[in-house]
Amino acid sequence: MPKITLIGAGSTVFAKNLLGDILSFPELAESHISLMDIDPVRLQTSETVARKVSQAVGANPKITTTLNRREALDGADYAINMIQVAGYKPGTQIDFEIPQKYGLRQTIADTLGIGGIMRALRTIPVMLDMCKDMEEVSSPDITFLNYVNPMCMNTWAVTRATKVKTVGLCHSVQGTAEQLAKDISVPIEEINYLCAGINHMAFYLKFERNGEDLYPLIRQVATEGRIPDWNRVRYEMMSRLGYFVTESSEHFSEYCPYFIRRDRPDLLDKFNVPLNEYIRRCENQIEGWHKMKAEFEGDTPIEVHRSHEYGSLIIHSLETGVPRVVYGNVANNGLITNLPQGCCVEVPVLVDKNGLQPTRIGEIPPQLAAMMQTNVNVQSLTVEAALTGKKEHVYHAAMLDPHTCAELTLDEIWAMVDELIEAHGDYIPALH
Repeated sequence: MPKITLIGAGSTVFAKNLLGDILSFPELAESHISLMDIDPVRLQTSETVARKVSQAVGANPKITTTLNRREALDGADYAINMIQVAGYKPGTQIDFEIPQKYGLRQTIADTLGIGGIMRALRTIPVMLDMCKDMEEVSSPDITFLNYVNPMCMNTWAVTRATKVKTVGLCHSVQGTAEQLAKDISVPIEEINYLCAGINHMAFYLKFERNGEDLYPLIRQVATEGRIPDWNRVRYEMMSRLGYFVTESSEHFSEYCPYFIRRDRPDLLDKFNVPLNEYIRRCENQIEGWHKMKAEFEGDTPIEVHRSHEYGSLIIHSLETGVPRVVYGNVANNGLITNLPQGCCVEVPVLVDKNGLQPTRIGEIPPQLAAMMQTNVNVQSLTVEAALTGKKEHVYHAAMLDPHTCAELTLDEIWAMVDELIEAHGDYIPALH
């Protein structure tokens, strides 16, 4: 039976969903589940939840917990990464508060923009240490499943700097497909789609039912005034680019310079852009934590429903050979020919006993590649800064970020970067 290590297992709700998915498979029901976190209280709660999930699905895994990452990874066949370096406080708060002083406002700040850059600089060194542990103590064939944002930057750095087999996983492709299916009143089971691009900026190149193009129905949602209030940005961008993007409107509003603008505050209402949205989500999550902890640790059995995360499907297919197609973030080794070689792309991936086999897409529509390139520029320079320690590339990444450069002068960008790096202190290793 495989050893499956969850790093950052104190993300209890996410751990619960992944474990429910994994242990529901009879072939994985006796796996060794190793839970690791740096917070002993959260780790203990996650252990309780893991045991309740096992009971709920009739599984009998070996469950161990540790605060020591190397111990957790010793002999592991799979590692699932779900950490948040520096947490909500101080990490996320700094990423929002300092840019706001300069007039730079954000919604989520975890993928791109100045918040995404800083999160990558905090996270990449920890992930590289993690991979070093894997290379030294894990199974030689270990598969690293990364769920941590900024997905492209983190996965790009790991694929460039280590030999560990890595795939970055997100739920935006399958999640948005389900949302679109509801918008056009077509059952998701009847829809076939092909999606490709970069994480959070992948586009549905095909969206069909029995060979019939469903894009006319999606456009009809807009022409008939049925766009959900929370989805105005994406429908607007589809009307300009011709294709629908995978990640939510609040995320997408900060990957481009058109929606959050100091000189046009009316656009926030027009496109329903929620500023500081991630701050609100974190506060709500913290508020709900103690209530949830009491529920999890009480006598009530846990209900387990299969989630739409890909992690368990990948592990099951690698173990059993059952072939599946998932969407994964991998190195662009000729997969999308009009994006840079080596960057991180999100494409369909076949999984079976032969491993993870990404699909070659070829060229994507030029306007989509061009828009992605504006984000790839920032990712590339941030990865360069993280791997070389050169501070100059942090400035370069920020000055080329579409949202940042539309709002701030070069002097403001330099000053803001300096202040952010200083505020994050030891969470960002020394840059020179």
